[in-house]
Amino acid sequence: MNEALQSSETPESVHPLSIVALDDDADFREYITDLLATDGHSVRAVGTPKAFFDACEDDLPDAVLLDMNMGKASGQEVLEEIRRRWQKLCVIVITGFPSLESMRTTFKRDVFDYLAKPFGIDDLRTVLANAASEFGLGGLPQDRLRQALGRQIRLARTERSWTLKEMSEASGVSVSQLSSIERGAHLPSLESLLSVANALDAVPSEWLREAGF
Repeated sequence: MNEALQSSETPESVHPLSIVALDDDADFREYITDLLATDGHSVRAVGTPKAFFDACEDDLPDAVLLDMNMGKASGQEVLEEIRRRWQKLCVIVITGFPSLESMRTTFKRDVFDYLAKPFGIDDLRTVLANAASEFGLGGLPQDRLRQALGRQIRLARTERSWTLKEMSEASGVSVSQLSSIERGAHLPSLESLLSVANALDAVPSEWLREAGF
């Protein structure tokens, strides 16, 4: 553990994240807490699914580290419940028993990434940096909201197989403005947000909830 904690420099610049880790191994919970706290992240490590969901309900984290093999507890069942409650929550699977089948199963549940134990600190840092970039995690609340809304709108548009031009025609919002919103460069005005949501048959409050607001 000491060797891994020698440097707090990450290969990517990552704002401090809120992370909940579920693992039945007490030594690993201590290890991951110390490791990530050294990089400035806020970590809550728990040993049971009940404690995990209580922690998330109390304060929804930016990302989750989920062990898939926990004795009597089923990581797959926990993952299914996560997706039922928080469809877009960033989940990173960790396991000491990796297999192609388990990877396929977890990725069907929109898992962001998959780490096999033992993994290196740089591997974990890189995954967190990639997650922060993809989900707009960390930073100021307005930065996270801007990134999260852009991602939600982009996903909703691609699910309909719409181009930016087609969504512009349906919503009345210009292509350049839509592109800026989807990239997370600008926060949409309330009027634009409602127009886009109406065009996509979406509910803005659901986007906000899934973004943790």
